[in-house]
Amino acid sequence: MRVIGYRTLDTVQEWGRPVGDANGVYADGVVPVSLVIVDTDEGISGVGLGPHVEIERIFAAVEGEDPRAVTSLYDRMLRHTFKAGHAGPVFGTIGALDTALWDIKAQAAGEPLWRLLGGRDRRVPAYASALDIALTDDELVAAYQVYARHGLRAAKLKGGLDIERDRHRLCLVREVLTEAGRGLRPGLMLDVNEAWTRKQAVRHVGELERVLDLIWIEEPVRRWDADGLAAVGRGIRAAVATGENLTGLEQYRPLLTAGAVDIVQTAAVWGITHFLRVSALAHAHDLPVSPIGNSPIGLLHAATALPNHLTSELQDLSAPVGVSLDVHVEDGAFVLGDSPGLGLRIDEDRIRAAARTRDDHRAQGPDVRPERAGRRLLGGTDRVAAGWPRPAPPLRAHNDVSPTVRP
Repeated sequence: MRVIGYRTLDTVQEWGRPVGDANGVYADGVVPVSLVIVDTDEGISGVGLGPHVEIERIFAAVEGEDPRAVTSLYDRMLRHTFKAGHAGPVFGTIGALDTALWDIKAQAAGEPLWRLLGGRDRRVPAYASALDIALTDDELVAAYQVYARHGLRAAKLKGGLDIERDRHRLCLVREVLTEAGRGLRPGLMLDVNEAWTRKQAVRHVGELERVLDLIWIEEPVRRWDADGLAAVGRGIRAAVATGENLTGLEQYRPLLTAGAVDIVQTAAVWGITHFLRVSALAHAHDLPVSPIGNSPIGLLHAATALPNHLTSELQDLSAPVGVSLDVHVEDGAFVLGDSPGLGLRIDEDRIRAAARTRDDHRAQGPDVRPERAGRRLLGGTDRVAAGWPRPAPPLRAHNDVSPTVRP
């Protein structure tokens, strides 16, 4: 079997409501999703979710090769980007091709990837993540009630611009999940997407921890700030989670050496081989791993074979336009199917029919870091920029603690 070509497609995830984080919002809820399809001379094609930046140069590393040698081909792709480097979207392109090769390998073996990788249990624990910073209180409650009906009892909210509002919203979701769990204490996390300084992170998480028990705070400071992340970790009770924007083992090593991370994350877009290697490195430090991303189907398959997988992010309950997945959600977990490979199928005609111009999404939204990021809190203009529909509501009496008083 040989790799003979590739195709690229661009589709969208249609949320039907605003989605985003502290850095920005897609007001129409339409999020771009890029796909790469790798073809072989035996008629088997594999699919990877991710960008296709510099793909002609990177694809040269795998063209004509046996796709079943996927881990060796991963390193070959890294070598093809040696001079320019493999960070950012280039690393995402490598990850998309890597995922497609794993898909081909498992299809050729006639097995679902989770079984080929050595997984025993097809169920992957999940937590809810609604990308919800722009939602009203009623919309927030309604969104997490849907997750709760699928058995999810842990949730990660977006925040970082107004600590009182963050506390209020976390309490609302806590009530939803507590009711659904018939009194069982739910798991709560907060993701601020690198919006804070070290001092802000310690101070504001400390305020939240007066009334809430957080499992983790995600990306409290910049992704590469090992000393800052370690300082935050020492100053709060919650775990520090980070890693979704790190590319390559060399970017994880300083954080692990500094004891700067408690929950090691990787993004679905970076590929399966990267996830397996990061997970092994984390396991050597007795740390759990948690995949990030919408429909992280490849990493879900890999998670079944890991001794240190904790939980995986569940964003939208529906797949991108023109994409079908052999996976469903029940009792708080992803349940992988028996389709050979990833169980991912593409309707290219539907994707092309639904194509639309998305340049406006690239110019704004959560992928663009605001000019004043890290220096803004409680500013009305920042609330508008984040898509917030109205000022923060008043706190309930039992949460009425002054942010100027230290414990």
